Amino acid sequence: MLNHVMLGSNDIDRSKRFYDAVLGVLGAGEAMRNVAASGHVRLFYRHDGSSFGLSQPINGEEATCANGGTIGFKCSSPEQVKQFHDVAVAHGGRSIEDPPGLREGGMGAMHLAYVRDPDGNKLCAVYRVKPA
Repeated sequence: MLNHVMLGSNDIDRSKRFYDAVLGVLGAGEAMRNVAASGHVRLFYRHDGSSFGLSQPINGEEATCANGGTIGFKCSSPEQVKQFHDVAVAHGGRSIEDPPGLREGGMGAMHLAYVRDPDGNKLCAVYRVKPA
């Protein structure tokens, strides 16, 4: 359904250090750096058919996080959810909501961890427990 997700960044080098580490947990590797015709720097991470981008705001205004917005990253195990969280916090992110762990709800059992990146964007690491 989605081709890519793009977030704005007020400090593209800080964002690169953060996301190189955090998305590296998922196997994404280092970002591809791109300079738009406008001169704005953008970073693109590609992994497993998905693209995630970061950009200096092209309109020249400050990047802001979406109120109510969350970007969810699929993990392959409960341990990877915890590692995503811990690497994010170690690289300038901030842990939010409940500690990483198992949640039971209407959408089934999931291991979740929520963090904010250095620009305040809300990220979620999720692993859906397979029914027995």
